[in-house]
Amino acid sequence: MEIGIVGLPNVGKSTLFNALTGSAVAAENFPFTTIEPNVGVVPVRDPRLYALSEIFHSKKTTPAGVRFVDIAGLVKGASKGEGLGNKFLSHIREVDAIAQVVRCFKDADVVDVAGDLDPVQSLEVIATELLLADLDQAQRLREKLLGSARSGNKDAKETVAEIERAVEGFNRGVAARRQGLSPGTQQTYQFLTGKPLLYVANVGETELAGNPLARQLIDYGAKEGAETVVLSAKIESEIAQLHEKERAEFLASLGLKESGLDRLVHAGQKLLRLLTFFTAGPEESRAWSISEGTTAVKAAGKIHSDIERGFIRAEIYSFSDIVRYKSEAALKEKGLIRLEGRDYLMKDGDVTYFRFNV
Repeated sequence: MEIGIVGLPNVGKSTLFNALTGSAVAAENFPFTTIEPNVGVVPVRDPRLYALSEIFHSKKTTPAGVRFVDIAGLVKGASKGEGLGNKFLSHIREVDAIAQVVRCFKDADVVDVAGDLDPVQSLEVIATELLLADLDQAQRLREKLLGSARSGNKDAKETVAEIERAVEGFNRGVAARRQGLSPGTQQTYQFLTGKPLLYVANVGETELAGNPLARQLIDYGAKEGAETVVLSAKIESEIAQLHEKERAEFLASLGLKESGLDRLVHAGQKLLRLLTFFTAGPEESRAWSISEGTTAVKAAGKIHSDIERGFIRAEIYSFSDIVRYKSEAALKEKGLIRLEGRDYLMKDGDVTYFRFNV
């Protein structure tokens, strides 16, 4: 599952992506530096994983990851072909959620494409372009399906009725995520305004403690039901270059417990409705990200298709129990290791060993 990093040109998207992934993506002071989307898998810092690795004296520790896609900057009129136009919109359509970066810093050396440092206006420019693209798509879908609906096809009739309601909503400026569209409709047609959304306020290096423009963004996001992460992409790119000990010391000097990138990755997990289960032992402790509602047999397939195919049962205990009792032997004595079947719904923090036979 992927989160697309979007925004107007020159708001700090590629700088943020560089910090997230350590990739050498161009981050120059002009629009459309990023034309083809760059993809990076960002490790999720989860203290539970490192606690397990310590308990089991694991030789290897492997975190879960969240995939971020750096997408080219959008400009007003993109839905009509301005800037990179449809190419930009098609890249957004392919991701599962959107992290919209908004410029909340002043810098005379960095061109402000919008011409006015107004975070809410920047949000509304992009929201309008996505809405217009969805309206155009819905109108085309309606025309395409009308023939089948008129011929008496029941499924087509139901789909056309829902698409017509969507067209009406888009004309009134209502995003797909607020229209109550069926999950199947959104999954099939991937309306841009139906994708989960969070905002990223990119502030100046000295403004982490308080920035009035970021405050506007937080208030706007609260009304829209969208979380806002405040960070300085420039500082994050510096933090990303530090070794772990130096990183912790630098964060402490800023009065921070975790970096803005860590907060963004955790917000991304929440946005995608992901949970984490673990496998742990002397060879490796590893975290795995899965969607909420994933069954044990499908979680097994996340590790290897053979484990899913030959699934017998899952031996599961909670992270809190292993931290308390320190060994699997102690958990067995207390009856805290459960045997679960293929339809068991995995929970966040499950530590699991899959029995299988192929």
